[in-house]
Amino acid sequence: MDRLFFTLGSLSAFAGVALGAFAAHGLKSRLGPELLATFETGVRYQMYHAFALLAVGWAQARWPGSILTASGWLFVAGTLLFSGSLYALSLTGARWLGAVAPVGGLALLAGWLCLAWGAWKG
Repeated sequence: MDRLFFTLGSLSAFAGVALGAFAAHGLKSRLGPELLATFETGVRYQMYHAFALLAVGWAQARWPGSILTASGWLFVAGTLLFSGSLYALSLTGARWLGAVAPVGGLALLAGWLCLAWGAWKG
């Protein structure tokens, strides 16, 4: 699992950099300031949690356990739900997608708690 989460974190960081560049160069002239800021918030949280997945991979190699596995999957799900909903909202203007972001945020919060617990137990 350590390599899986390290790989997922690396790929998520790659996608975050690509999406950030896309926002800066491709969306700046197409989106209003509010929607562009929403897209950039998605990128920022994706990057934070890409690093979190790298930390989970490192922690799994040191202190393997199911709580760290849960942490990794919560970060993956949270990033998809939180950042993904912000990307979709920005690109489509469908405001109802904003209701999905808090679910992703809760998953991210739970991921951090699980990471802390896994490190404490390890």
